[in-house]
Amino acid sequence: MSELRKDSLSFIEALGQSVANVSPTLTPAIAVTVVVAMAGTASWLVYVLATISLVIVGINVGKLASKISAAGSFFIYVARTLGPFWGMLCGWAMLAAYLFTAMALSAATALFIEDLLTMAGFATVVPPAILFAVISIAVWLFAVRDIRISSRIGLTVEVISMAIILLVCFISFKDHGFAVDKKQLTLEGSSFASIAQAIVFGIFSYVGFESAATLGKETRDPFVTIPRAVILTPIIAGTFFIVTTYIITQGFGDDITKLGASTGPMTDLVSEKNPILTVLIYLGATISCFACALASINAFSRMLFSLGRYQFVHSTMGMIHQTHQTPYIAVTIGCVLNFLVCAAFGKQAYTDLLGYFGTIASFGFILVYMACSIAAPVLMKKTGTVTMGDYVMGALGTILMFLSLVGSVYPVPDVPYKYFPYGFVAYMLIGAAWFGILKIRAPQTLLGLEHDLETAVS
Repeated sequence: MSELRKDSLSFIEALGQSVANVSPTLTPAIAVTVVVAMAGTASWLVYVLATISLVIVGINVGKLASKISAAGSFFIYVARTLGPFWGMLCGWAMLAAYLFTAMALSAATALFIEDLLTMAGFATVVPPAILFAVISIAVWLFAVRDIRISSRIGLTVEVISMAIILLVCFISFKDHGFAVDKKQLTLEGSSFASIAQAIVFGIFSYVGFESAATLGKETRDPFVTIPRAVILTPIIAGTFFIVTTYIITQGFGDDITKLGASTGPMTDLVSEKNPILTVLIYLGATISCFACALASINAFSRMLFSLGRYQFVHSTMGMIHQTHQTPYIAVTIGCVLNFLVCAAFGKQAYTDLLGYFGTIASFGFILVYMACSIAAPVLMKKTGTVTMGDYVMGALGTILMFLSLVGSVYPVPDVPYKYFPYGFVAYMLIGAAWFGILKIRAPQTLLGLEHDLETAVS
């Protein structure tokens, strides 16, 4: 049976997968408006709390990755420690998380493409279905080829785009005389409830930081490389988010509601001063969002590939391209679903789709982050290397992710966000039911999984 290309990725390329999947450029370019609309002047604090939470989660994921190397990553981590049922549910949750992230970033890519076309003088609006088709096909063409291409492109684009964003922030901060924004420091007009609701979408800005773990079978020295990548990524991204959110919010002055309604906050800051820089921002954001959609499909396909190999889904999902050594069937399924769902909701505003799909994706990530935080000290205990620090970090990660889930449902958010948790619960119940069916009809699947995992731990 063909395998994924082993030992082909360096630390930088593994880091590139995680950084591209986070797409740091997306937050200041558009996603920050969703957080500001919820949390107002406390938006920077939302990112401080999210950074702390996800660095802790990254440490827990890193501990698991230091012992187990697998394409299924979280599905394997949790199954090995908490049992096949919970492992399969985590794999099921991550399929939705990565796929909805790809959809959210496809919507963002379409938004920026449309903006670029408008700036170029094209008056005719391209139908959303056509844009989504082009984006999905382009993602497929990259994803079925060597993973190294995707990783290198993603990291290169993000470094350039982040440099442009920081330049804009410097210009804006300079225009304000490098002064302290007292409204933000005192959290004027914000509340605990607004921060709690914003934290879920705030976490979405970081999701994917762990996706390097899905490349465990393709990375050199994965037991060292993967933990470094998943811990360093939220530190880099979080620092970037906190700084840019603070400066962008200050840049809009007293009219913070204008920032919450903006479809391009970075360009609003510099469009009248520097048209060339405006074009560069849009171009960088477009490529960055596309790179994130690509990284999400890469991660989705590795998760589906692993589930297929263990026969939790049809075994064809575990097939590998003979030349490129990529899970091309799983990639194709992801790209087709990405197009169909995005096109089905094409009448909605792109910014709305970003918020909708991003929030749904966050539920999957938060659930799995919580499971990994529980699993980390359990695995360390099984391998005889557990420390008190492992228990503390595991407990902190679990509590923080649980509080994030609570914040997503209480206080009750507005329509349609109030319905998303119920839809996600229904999706997870389908996964649980499927596990029950497999346990009755194909019990050897679970036995094979347990045997394989016992021999896969370092």
